Amino acid sequence: MNISSKRLNWTIAACIAPMVYGVGGFVSQIEASTPRGADPQNAELRQRVSDALHTQPYFDDRHIDVSVRGGAVVLSGIVFSDWDLQDALRTARKAAGAQPVIDGLSIEEGGR
Repeated sequence: MNISSKRLNWTIAACIAPMVYGVGGFVSQIEASTPRGADPQNAELRQRVSDALHTQPYFDDRHIDVSVRGGAVVLSGIVFSDWDLQDALRTARKAAGAQPVIDGLSIEEGGR
């Protein structure tokens, strides 16, 4: 095995190991859902908006991710109509209160 083959093996291992074990190794679900150093207020805001979207009786929130960046709520993922998009934004803004809501959603027509 020459030097370039050894480098290639280490490069492959360095790329695959984080995908298998995660960057920080094995973590509990609680640690995984709350990033290290995360602001508890941001976590509470994220949970409040997620819960509001989830409790909407005629809205499918399975494809929406809610995050908080710089105090702003960010919605990302897909919805299936313009109606769903407007419903998601309205619900998130109501749950977020004074915090801004950033629309990162995409519409996928006929996805149901």
